[in-house]
Amino acid sequence: MQKISDSPVSFEIDDEQGYLIVRFAGEIDLYGTPHAREVILNCVKSDRNTVIDLSAVTYIDSSGVASLVEGYQLAKTNQLEFGLINTSEAVMNVLQLAHLDKVFSIHASLNERLQAS
Repeated sequence: MQKISDSPVSFEIDDEQGYLIVRFAGEIDLYGTPHAREVILNCVKSDRNTVIDLSAVTYIDSSGVASLVEGYQLAKTNQLEFGLINTSEAVMNVLQLAHLDKVFSIHASLNERLQAS
C-alpha cells in the first residue's frame, strides 16, 4: 500500500485481467478525498477499465462519494468500464443512502464482475 503523507487513505494499484484495480484503505474523507480523486481520475484517464476495491475503507463521506461518481462519469464518457468491488459495509451504507448502489456496478470480487460481463 502506498501511504500518502498526512492523508487518512492509502492505496495500491494492480493490473489484473484487463482492469486497473485500485485498492483503497482507511478513510476517504475531506482530507483523503483529494488524493483518492487524483488516483481514480488518473486511472480512468490512462484509458483503462477501472475497478475500485473498497473492502478496507472504514469511512467515506460525501466528498469521497463525489470522487467515485466523477470517476464513473469520466469512464462512461470515454466508453470505459468502471465499478466497485469488495465494498465494505460502511461504504455500502453510504451508497445505499444516496441510492448510488443502483448506479454503480458493484460486485463482491473481480471474478464475479468478470462473470457478470
